[in-house]
Amino acid sequence: MTIASKVSAAIERSSWIRRMFEEGAALTAKYGAENIYDFTLGNPSVEPPAAFHRELRRIAELPVTGMHRYMNNAGYEETRAAVAKRLAENSGTPVNSSHIIMTCGAGGALNVTLKTILNPGEEVIILAPFFVEYKFYVDNHGGVTTEVWTDPATFQPDIDTIEAAITDNTRAIIINSPNNPTGVVYSAETLAALGQMLERKQVELDRSLYVISDEPYARLAFDGTIVPPVFKYIRNAIMVTSHSKDLALPGERIGFLAANPAMDEVELFMEGAVFCNRVLGFVNAPALMQRLVATLQKESVNIDEYQEKRDLLYNHLTDLGFSMVKPGGGFYLFPKSPVADDVEFVRLAQKHNILLVPGSGFGAPGYFRIAYCVDMGIIERSLPAWKKLAEVSGLKAG
Repeated sequence: MTIASKVSAAIERSSWIRRMFEEGAALTAKYGAENIYDFTLGNPSVEPPAAFHRELRRIAELPVTGMHRYMNNAGYEETRAAVAKRLAENSGTPVNSSHIIMTCGAGGALNVTLKTILNPGEEVIILAPFFVEYKFYVDNHGGVTTEVWTDPATFQPDIDTIEAAITDNTRAIIINSPNNPTGVVYSAETLAALGQMLERKQVELDRSLYVISDEPYARLAFDGTIVPPVFKYIRNAIMVTSHSKDLALPGERIGFLAANPAMDEVELFMEGAVFCNRVLGFVNAPALMQRLVATLQKESVNIDEYQEKRDLLYNHLTDLGFSMVKPGGGFYLFPKSPVADDVEFVRLAQKHNILLVPGSGFGAPGYFRIAYCVDMGIIERSLPAWKKLAEVSGLKAG
């Protein structure tokens, strides 16, 4: 075989989103883009805020000498300081530039973090439903994943279930809020309870247990919701994020990791993470993007646009009989499949030109994901198709 058998098997397990995207492209070519309702990819259709374009033009017209040269492997000091200042303000913790590493997106930050903390065979708990790449990222660095379900009624983490899953070999827990695929925002009460439980378990096991908080959707919160700052509630916490969603820059691969200043041996962790950022081949986050986002830490895309899309789809689908937890942020809906086999339901939706991803792709069979980060026109045109799909699925379409 040309490629490793392990990679071949991984491709087969992880291909749902891309597979649906490719099938959508074929349908688009056949029926025309205006007749296909593609909700598969979390690829924002909105443009970056105006401040991004202003800063991009300013940098291009007034270049700084040496602005494209090598830099410190943690990133530019001024960018890290700007990131740290905002985190300190939001969390009330004394974050400074020494606790920040600029990375190639949240995926880069996750891989750097996992390589830094994992010994071969150590366990990382992931909460279902989960972003599928977590399993592969953990495997990249010799770890193994333990899947723990969230409360199916709310998709909030179940602290007792997490505690029961912790063993002498557990090293970390990955949390994701607002969550992909459910859109649920983990409450302050949940984070506080998780932090208290972990403090108790760390004493019992005599080892550090890390929480890796994956937060690329943290600024996309609705109805006045504030995403609770993880550093306020969990001592051994590492935050990883990107500007793919809040600044609509997914193709630029710019993000960062931040360590809680109160973390065990935080200086040693940061030294290790800087080293891993280098040897994993990321080396540095892109220089131009670092300079740009340094001035944009308080900027964001228009959150109201996402909330309007959420409300239109959520209200329409629940009126048709679909059942789901109302998301508090992000840009996903995660309804229960009205057909027992979620893959079969997704195939049925395709017959109505609606492209979805089965919950099986997120460790949650029996559900399906809708990415509503598409143009409003696509959502509006899809509504009659959703009604027909509800009818053929046995729901009482309104």
